[in-house]
Amino acid sequence: MYRLLIRPILFLFDPEKVHYISFSTIKFLSKIGLSGLFKSMFLIEDKRLERELFGLKFKNPVGLAAGFDKNAVLYNELSDFGFGFVEIGTLTPKPQDGNPKKRLFRLKADHAIINRMGFNNHGVFEAAEKLKKEHRVLIGGNIGKNKVTPNNEAIKDYLICFDALFDHVDYFVVNVSSPNTPGLRELQDKEPLMALLNELQLENSKLSTRKKTIRKPILLKIAPDLTDSQLLDIIEIVDTTKIDGVIATNTTISRENLKSHALLIEEAGGLSGAPLKNRSTEVIRFLAEKSNKSFPIIGVGGIHSAEDAIEKLEAGADLIQLWTGFVYEGPGLVKKINKALLEKASN
Repeated sequence: MYRLLIRPILFLFDPEKVHYISFSTIKFLSKIGLSGLFKSMFLIEDKRLERELFGLKFKNPVGLAAGFDKNAVLYNELSDFGFGFVEIGTLTPKPQDGNPKKRLFRLKADHAIINRMGFNNHGVFEAAEKLKKEHRVLIGGNIGKNKVTPNNEAIKDYLICFDALFDHVDYFVVNVSSPNTPGLRELQDKEPLMALLNELQLENSKLSTRKKTIRKPILLKIAPDLTDSQLLDIIEIVDTTKIDGVIATNTTISRENLKSHALLIEEAGGLSGAPLKNRSTEVIRFLAEKSNKSFPIIGVGGIHSAEDAIEKLEAGADLIQLWTGFVYEGPGLVKKINKALLEKASN
């Protein structure tokens, strides 16, 4: 029904406006008591779907990637669509508007999206307030730096976000791989990345000791555009800093083999969706093989079917995340993936 009826109507309108309209609609429908209907339609609960990673138990391996619920306003409602975890953000210390509109573009011929949102969010402290209510799902906190913060002061921004969210999220994701904040990807270079992750690990230990609680898992989200040499550096960095895993991958700046109109293809920003599928899987497989599967990997990028999801898992991902596939295929995709995983477990 979504692809035949709902999506054609939604795709008539500006994608960013549709995003907020969808949020308001889901919020309203949940408030009037339809969350149970959503659960009955999309949620599958089965012990065979559970996954245990970095001390957390995930009800199923299908999560919602960061960028969808940036400000932590809809995480419980979104869990009713069957997700095993929801990642909020990317959040920055200070609120920021992001890049000028228009900044979100559908490439329908490619089942893809280009975005240059620029970490638009209401700030980490507002999100932390919203996260104080009870969670029905595991929450990841994706953190970044403000656009105006120079790279040599970026660590301060990440620490502010880490401290603000420590009591309210189940794991952290360090985002240094978005192409939409000028200079951000320079933080993926070996020396600044080591410095950032070491500082976060030190803060993690301090906070967990002071609060008499367990440390929070820290994952690194990487770009699909890294070379093999850079990916080998990532493996070394994970081993040295003892962070808990990697999310592969963020959006790409590549525009290879696209079918959409040239004017769309030329839009600046990160590309997500079906064209990213093969490259993100290559990165997952490379990291898994070269590291001898020494750390968990969350696979994201171009998952539009159950087959795509299984391909990521077989390449070495332990969990997967959806974003563009959720937009194009609808909430039924989560259920299809989990059903396929149960069928595979039964064979």
